Amino acid sequence: MPNRDLDAAELWFVAHGLPYFVDSYRAKVSAGLRRGRVSVVVLVACLVAAAVGVAVSIPLTTAAGLGAALSAVGFVLGIYAVATLRAWLIVGWAIRRTFRSLGLLLPLVTRALPLLLLFITFLFINAEVWQVSAALDGGVLWVTVLLFAGVAVGFLLTRLPEELDNVDDEVDRQQLLDACRGTPLEAAAEAIAGRVERVGSVDAEVTGLQKANLVLVLLVSQTVQVLLLSLAVFAFFIVFGVVAMDPGVVASWTGGDLDPVVSSMGAWDGDRLSRELVQVSVFLAAFSGLYFTVYAVTDDVYRKQFFSGVIRELERAVSARVAYRSLKDGAATQP
Repeated sequence: MPNRDLDAAELWFVAHGLPYFVDSYRAKVSAGLRRGRVSVVVLVACLVAAAVGVAVSIPLTTAAGLGAALSAVGFVLGIYAVATLRAWLIVGWAIRRTFRSLGLLLPLVTRALPLLLLFITFLFINAEVWQVSAALDGGVLWVTVLLFAGVAVGFLLTRLPEELDNVDDEVDRQQLLDACRGTPLEAAAEAIAGRVERVGSVDAEVTGLQKANLVLVLLVSQTVQVLLLSLAVFAFFIVFGVVAMDPGVVASWTGGDLDPVVSSMGAWDGDRLSRELVQVSVFLAAFSGLYFTVYAVTDDVYRKQFFSGVIRELERAVSARVAYRSLKDGAATQP
C-alpha cells in the first residue's frame, strides 16, 4: 500500500510541473547535469553552431550566419533539456495552466497593454523606426530578437527567486492538511498531522534542483504569457499597417521600393503587406515582450494578481512534499 501511495504521489508532483520533487526524476537529472556530460553537450552545441553558421553565412550574410549559429546552440541545448532534464513536464504544465487561466490573463494584460500600445504605436508611425527596421536583414533582425529574449530571461532569473522567499518556510498542521486535501498524500498528511502539531511546525525548505524546479515553473509561466502578448502585438501592427499605412509614405520613409509579401491581386495592393511592415512589426513585438517582462515583475498589482495564483500552487506543493518525504522515509524503513 505505501508503494502504491508513493507512486500516486509522485505522479501528482509530475502532473503539477514539479518532477524534481520526485527522487527518481531528480537522480536522473542530477546525472544529466554532471560536469562531464554537460561539457560534452556544450562542445557538441558549439560544433553544430559553427557548422550551421558557416553554411548559412556563405550564401547569405555574416549576420544571418550568427543568427543561425545562436539558434543552433539553443536547439541543441533545448533537445538535451527535453530529453534529459525532463523540461517538457514543466513546460507542458505551464502551457496548460496559462490557457486554463486566460480569463485571468486578459484583465492583467489590459493593465499594461494600453500604455504599451500608445507608446509603441507612436514608434510605429515614426520614419526613423521604419528606416532602421527595414534596413535590417533577416539575420540581424533575428539576432536582435534573440538579444531582447536573452535580456528578458536574464531579468526574470534575477527577480523571480524573490517571489519564492516565503514559499518554503515552515509548515504547520493546518497548512499540511489543506495542502494535501484531495491529493494522493491526504492519508499520509493526516497520519503525521499529530506529530507536526506537537512540534508546532516543520521545516519545508527546498534546495538544489527542487528550488530550481520552482524557479523554472515561474519562469516558463511568465515566458508563455510574454510570448502570447508579443504575438498579439505583432498581429495588431500587421493589421494596423495593412489598413492605415499608405505604401507611398512607407516607401518614402524607407528610401526605396517596397518588397511585397503577397503579390497584387485585383483591388488588393500587394505593397500594403510588405517585408518592411513585417520587419517593423517583429521588431516592435520583440521590444514589447521585453517591456512587458519588466513591467510584470516590477508592478505590485500585477505581481499580486498573477503570481499569487502560481505561488499558492507552489506553496501547496512544498507543503505536500513534507507528507511525501514522511511517506518515503516510512516506506524505506519497512522490511
